[in-house]
Amino acid sequence: MKLKYLAIFGIVAIVTVGCTKEVSSTPINNQPESVASVTPSVVQSESFKTLEHRTQGKVSIITINSNRYLALDNNFNTDHGPDLVVILYRGDKPPKYNIKKQDYISIASLQKTKGSQRYALPKNVRLSDFGSVGIWCRRFNVSFGYAGLPK
Repeated sequence: MKLKYLAIFGIVAIVTVGCTKEVSSTPINNQPESVASVTPSVVQSESFKTLEHRTQGKVSIITINSNRYLALDNNFNTDHGPDLVVILYRGDKPPKYNIKKQDYISIASLQKTKGSQRYALPKNVRLSDFGSVGIWCRRFNVSFGYAGLPK
């Protein structure tokens, strides 16, 4: 009987030693590789003002890797509406109603009515040609709110 237990113990010992994993003595570096950090360049911020519908928050122009963006801050908030669009308006203040096609360019559809968001500015747009940023309802040609264009 003792011989049987001794044989089982020997087999278990051989299997255990034979199945152990060899640990490498080479140290492993778990530090992430150095990646150049991208810090956006912010010119300045301007506050939104209400026109036909409550609009608040700030807009800024940021540059990341030579690409320019309109950035709405976390406090941005406007009313819901159909077909809301972010526009650049040539004047300092868009009218409440009936913006003329030649007086603005459309940047993009508004992503959401609340919170931070970013919109790429086309490279061919000269910001000096515009005076303000607007939140505009294309369907009814109504300006919800605007902010001076940050310089």
